[in-house]
Amino acid sequence: MSGTVRLTVAQALVRFLARQYTERDGRRHRLVAACWGIFGHGNVAGVGQALVESGQGPGAELPFFQGRNEQAMVHAAVGYARQRDRLSAHAVTTSIGPGATNLVTGAALATINRLPVLLLPGDTFATRPADPVLQQLEHPGAGDVSVNDALRPVSRWFDRVHRPEALVPAALQAMRVLADPVETGAVTLALPQDVQAEAFDWPEEFFAERVWRVPRPAPDADALAEAVTAIRAARRPLIVAGGGVHHSEAEEALRSLAEATGIPVASTQAGKGSLRHDHPCDVGGIGHTGTAAANELARAADLVIGVGTRYSDFTTASATLFADPGVRFVNLTIAPYDAHKLAGLPLVADARAGLTALTSALARHRVEDGYAAGYRAAKARWETVVGAAFAPEKESDRPTQTQVLGALDAVVGDDDVVINAAGSMPGDLHKLWRARSRRQYHVEYGYSCMGYEIPAALGVKLAAPERVVWALVGDGTYLMGPTELVTAVQEGRHLVLVLVQNHGYASIGGLSELTGAERFGTAYRFRTPDGTFTGEPLPVDLAANAASLGLTVLRATTYAELRAALAEAREARGPVCVHVETDPADTAPPAQAWWDVPVAAVADRPAARRARETYERGAAARRRHL
Repeated sequence: MSGTVRLTVAQALVRFLARQYTERDGRRHRLVAACWGIFGHGNVAGVGQALVESGQGPGAELPFFQGRNEQAMVHAAVGYARQRDRLSAHAVTTSIGPGATNLVTGAALATINRLPVLLLPGDTFATRPADPVLQQLEHPGAGDVSVNDALRPVSRWFDRVHRPEALVPAALQAMRVLADPVETGAVTLALPQDVQAEAFDWPEEFFAERVWRVPRPAPDADALAEAVTAIRAARRPLIVAGGGVHHSEAEEALRSLAEATGIPVASTQAGKGSLRHDHPCDVGGIGHTGTAAANELARAADLVIGVGTRYSDFTTASATLFADPGVRFVNLTIAPYDAHKLAGLPLVADARAGLTALTSALARHRVEDGYAAGYRAAKARWETVVGAAFAPEKESDRPTQTQVLGALDAVVGDDDVVINAAGSMPGDLHKLWRARSRRQYHVEYGYSCMGYEIPAALGVKLAAPERVVWALVGDGTYLMGPTELVTAVQEGRHLVLVLVQNHGYASIGGLSELTGAERFGTAYRFRTPDGTFTGEPLPVDLAANAASLGLTVLRATTYAELRAALAEAREARGPVCVHVETDPADTAPPAQAWWDVPVAAVADRPAARRARETYERGAAARRRHL
C-alpha cells in the first residue's frame, strides 16, 4: 500500500501539473509546460511559494514566466498552445480581485478558438475568517459568489477548490478537458487563498506520471459511405479547410485528398496554410475576407466539404455565400457540435483520420478537367491582384498597409510565423498572404482581440524558439497591450514587432463609413471646436515608447527603407520593433463577399439612409441551409 506526502494544496498542484503528459502518434508532450504569473495577496503565499519550493531555473518542476498583464499572459499561453497543436499548454496564476477578472477576455478568446489554457486565479477565503476581505465581491443574494464566477461562461471547465481533498477530482477533470480535442478551451480552477496554503496528506498515486492520450477517431463506416456517395455525385465540390486541419496535423492528408481528386481547397482564417499558397488546388481564403477565386467557387458549389471548421459568419459571408439552390454540406470534424451545422452530413472523426479514409474510399474519383482548369485560372487572376496590392509605384514612396505586407512577404522565411488578430490587417492577410508552411499564418479571428499579437508572439517563440516570429500591429492595438514586450526583453527572445502607425482604428473607420456612422470616434486626432476628432494627428511617438521598453527600434519612412529594416530585424538578436507610418490610401482589393453588420433602420443623415439601402440589398441574399 502506497503512502502519503504532506504538502500544501498549492505545492500539491504544482507537483501534480509537472507530471501530466499528452501523447499522440506515439509522441509525448508535457501537458502543462510552464506557468505565467503576477503575484498579489491572493496567490503569493500559496501558488507563489509553491513555485519557489519546486525549484527555479532550468531544473524547475514548473518553469515560470513573469507577466505584466493578466489578459496578456493568457494570450501568450494561447499562442503557445496553438503553435504546439493543442498538445501542450501553459498555466496562468493571478491574485484575487482585478487580477482574476483581467483573465476573462483571454479566457473567452481561448474557449472560442478551442485552445487549451489552465487558469489558476486566487479566490477569497473559503473559511471566511473576515467577511468581506480585501477585494471581495459582496453579492446580496448569494454568499458563495466571487468575481471568479465571471469566468464560468467563458471556461470549458470551472471548479472552485473549497477543501484540500477536492483538488484531486478537480485537477483530474481539468486535465481531461485540457487534453480533449473536442472539449478543450479555458479551464479554471479557482483557488481560495487560505486553501492554497493549507496542508494535507496526499496519496502518492496522485503524483504519479499520468498520460492523457489524444486519440484519432476514425469515421463511422456508414457516415463515410454516405459522404463518399455525396462527393462522387457532386460536379462542383469545394473543400473548406479550417483550424482543425492544423490542430490535427492533417495538412499532408488534405494535400493527398486534393491531389487525388482535384477538389479545390479554400481556407478559413484559422485554416490558412493548410495547403501552400502555390499548390495547384489552393484557391485562397474564403468568405468576407476571402479571394475572388474561392468565393466564386463557393457561390457555385453543389457540395461543400468542411474540414475542421465551425462555419463562422465571416466564412459563410453571413449565410449569403453558398448560393446554389441544391448545395449540400459534408462536415468532417472531431466535434459533433460542428458536424451538424448547415444541415450537413456529419462525419465525426479526427481530421487526419477522416481525410485519409476519404482519400482511400474515393479511389479513382476526380473532378472534371474543365472544373479544375477553371478554378486554376481564377486563382492565377487573383495572383495578379495580389501582386498589384503588394507593389509600390516607387520604392521611395511611403508604403500603404498592403505594401507593408508585400515588403514582409519578400523578407520572411518559409518557417517564420506571422501573427495578427484585429483591425483591417486580418482581412488583407486572408486575401493576400502567401502562406508557405503549416504554421506560418497565425491570425486569431475567433475573438479578433486587439492586444493579442504581442503576447501571442512571445508564446509562439517559447513554443518554437527556432522560428522567427513577427507580430503585426497597428497603433490602436499597440496602445491596448504592449506590456509583454518587457517580458520578451527580460527573456531575451528574438521577435519582431512591425508597428504600423495609421493614426486610429483603420478597420472600424472604414466599416463606420460603410454603415453610415461617418468614421465617428475612430481617428486618433485632436478634438476641434465643433466637437469632432478631425484635427491634426496626435503627437504620439510609439517608436520611442517601444524603445523605452527595451526594444531595438528601426524607423522606416519609405518602402525601400521598410524592406531594409525588415531584413535587418529578421537577423537581429532580441526583440526588435520596425516602425512605419503608412500612406492612408486603400490599395487592398475590396471585400469579395458580404458581412452582416446591421445599419440604422431610421436616420436623418443621408449617409445612414444610403447605407441602409445597401444593407437591405445584401441581407436579401441570406438563407438558412436546411
